[in-house]
Amino acid sequence: MSLERPMGPGAEPAPPPVPADGEGGARHTSQAVFLQILSTEHWSLLASRSLAYNEAFIRGGMFLTFLSMSFVALALLAQGMAFDGQFLTVAAILLAFDLVIGLATYGRITGANVDDLRAVYGMARIRHGYTEAAPILTPYFTTATHDDLASVLTAYGSPAEGGLGTIWYGLTTSGGMIGLITSMVGGVLAAVLGLLVGIPGGQALWVGLGGGVVVFVILVVMTTGAVTRHQATLPALFPAVEQEPGAGGQTSR
Repeated sequence: MSLERPMGPGAEPAPPPVPADGEGGARHTSQAVFLQILSTEHWSLLASRSLAYNEAFIRGGMFLTFLSMSFVALALLAQGMAFDGQFLTVAAILLAFDLVIGLATYGRITGANVDDLRAVYGMARIRHGYTEAAPILTPYFTTATHDDLASVLTAYGSPAEGGLGTIWYGLTTSGGMIGLITSMVGGVLAAVLGLLVGIPGGQALWVGLGGGVVVFVILVVMTTGAVTRHQATLPALFPAVEQEPGAGGQTSR
């Protein structure tokens, strides 16, 4: 005898049958697995971004600590030594170490930024997968759901118009700050070397200023275009297609 659910005025309706091995059940299962895999990868990329930021901050802190201690050491040496060639030689050696460590720190922070950019690219693609699986959620995303360069860079809040705004934004970042400090260290080293070869103090000041500008320009040239070069290894699979003038329909961006 089969048991059936009572169907009276106060009884609950029977739930619809769930397909066990049918097409609907397979589609539902595959979509659930699809979203689970995307969510796992999303969290993995978030952890990668956290590691990149932590490494950049730690490297920057190590450089600033070493720089501070080197100047403290110079101050202690100045109390027991005359301001002569021997002191300038020691200062030049310490400043040379500071410059090398500063350049290495700037290079590693730039590499961490590239790692972070790769993670942001991946998360933009994953969000695009979310919008394909559930298009109704598209208006609720405030971060990029496309992986073209303009869409991805919105995660950093950098100005899109370029020019002086982009340069100023770069100087306010941790990498830009380390690069600026490294340029100043290079300028001080150039001034000390000028004093060692017998250049008068007033002219040595201009030598130091020129040396700092040269180091800064070298860092800017090394950094400029790094994002564009890295983008070549990450082609846009889901770009935001802008609507052309006069074309019908809505923009997909």
